[in-house]
Amino acid sequence: MKNRREFIKKTTMLGALSLVASPIRSFGILHQNLVEDVVIGHGDYTYKVDKAWAKISVNSNPLFNCHEMVQDSQGRMIMLGDNIHNNILIFDKSGKLLDHWGNAYPGGHGLSIGKDGDEDFLMITDCGWFQDKSGKYHKQAGQVVKTTLDGRMQFAIGHPKTIGIYTDEDPFMPTETTVAPNGDIYVADGYGSDYIIQYNSNGQYIRHFGGHHNANPDHNLSNAHGVAIDNRDPANLKLICTSRNENCFKVFTLDGTFIERINLPGMHVCRPVLHGKNIYAGVCWSKDSEGNTEWGDSGFVTILDENNKVVSNPGGTAPQYKSGKLLAATKQENPIFYHGHDVCVDEDDSIYVCQWNAKSTAPVKLSRV
Repeated sequence: MKNRREFIKKTTMLGALSLVASPIRSFGILHQNLVEDVVIGHGDYTYKVDKAWAKISVNSNPLFNCHEMVQDSQGRMIMLGDNIHNNILIFDKSGKLLDHWGNAYPGGHGLSIGKDGDEDFLMITDCGWFQDKSGKYHKQAGQVVKTTLDGRMQFAIGHPKTIGIYTDEDPFMPTETTVAPNGDIYVADGYGSDYIIQYNSNGQYIRHFGGHHNANPDHNLSNAHGVAIDNRDPANLKLICTSRNENCFKVFTLDGTFIERINLPGMHVCRPVLHGKNIYAGVCWSKDSEGNTEWGDSGFVTILDENNKVVSNPGGTAPQYKSGKLLAATKQENPIFYHGHDVCVDEDDSIYVCQWNAKSTAPVKLSRV
């Protein structure tokens, strides 16, 4: 496989050098004068960019933000957005649209997938922020629902104040869920009170942790935007939580005991996505060399190896380490992305990048070379 990738990498890079600058073939052109078939990334993790992967029309399938994507057991790519004309878009790997549904999630933000026996199910998170036709944002309480792949609701997880773990003043604006092998559901309240709330497979409360007021600040979370089960060691499952304002991931046991912090200086990372031995994540914004956040179009993708060391930043500058620490000057290098919000990685190691505030463009496919 590696030899094949090396051959493709060399031939693709030679082809890219021979191309002239031209507009990207996509509705809602991202950047003019960008070389087509450009290869991005670093080391053994380099990718050919396909911005025209999704074969959809903005007239029949309009988009606001493409927030997250998962792959089901049939190999289909399922995307969640916040346009209620079609919250869910289902593609095959070629980008052909197979199905679409959903008009109940104006703040559609988080999407994870689990199994009941042999049947896949979805956990959909509506964060409560929603956009009207004029583009103006509004805020309401969030919700988490479990559905079948065709959108039939199985149950909903309500506001934590209904079971006494939040007060009336505690905001609940969840951003993400993950499902453990035993069926437990972890909800990240990333735009609300920054707790990780654990429920069983029936949606019954177990515990919560994180938040802002722990004696040990490492236990706190700030913009707990994402959460994922780290299954790279099946005998020692862990929970990786995003603390986006702190530019890091924090690792906990499944019952909420803090283990370690993975610092990603300069990167406002979204949820961690586990694939093989690697962690992948969208970077929504980055910081400049002086530590100032670049709130404009500064997104890219970051990839960590089995030792949680950054090995590639497709669309961003190459990772640099000094004395074992990642240097902070990691920023957008190639004008490929607006704001990387989520990634989905398929069995070919291709990455599908969903973006926030990306001028209504569809996900970008990165094919590994």
